[in-house]
Amino acid sequence: MPDLLVNLYDKRLEVLRERTQAVPATVRPALPPEAEYVVDWVRRRFHERWSSEVTVAMAHRPAACLIAVEAGELAGFACFDTTARGFFGPTGVRPESRGRGFGLALLSASLQALKALGHAYAVIGDPGPIQFYVDAVGAHPIPGGDGSLYHGMLRSPQV
Repeated sequence: MPDLLVNLYDKRLEVLRERTQAVPATVRPALPPEAEYVVDWVRRRFHERWSSEVTVAMAHRPAACLIAVEAGELAGFACFDTTARGFFGPTGVRPESRGRGFGLALLSASLQALKALGHAYAVIGDPGPIQFYVDAVGAHPIPGGDGSLYHGMLRSPQV
């Protein structure tokens, strides 16, 4: 699956930011004292590799891990500038909060943060729902090669 490229100056990003203002969650950077909780939450609900990326994102100052909090509970997360500079992901939302705009709000806030860091473009590495990103922010597949810097990555043996 190819990586996706997002123009951070595309007008759709401003529309998305305005659209996600009404999402019933607070999207903010995770705080250092929350690091172990967030890493464990991601590991239990998603994947060990993703929890490793969250650990790296939490080491940034300020943290490059955003969280969505609803009614005092963690509902989702998104990382940026973690595996590679200018990269977005991984990101995930708990099943009971999906379809309510949390993923869009996390995506929007992450892309805004990348733009504030001086990036003109963002890469969505090894994206799952390609059409989601195409529709949300006008992402385009990056042609050529075998698709991702994740190609050839070491993986735990299946038990």
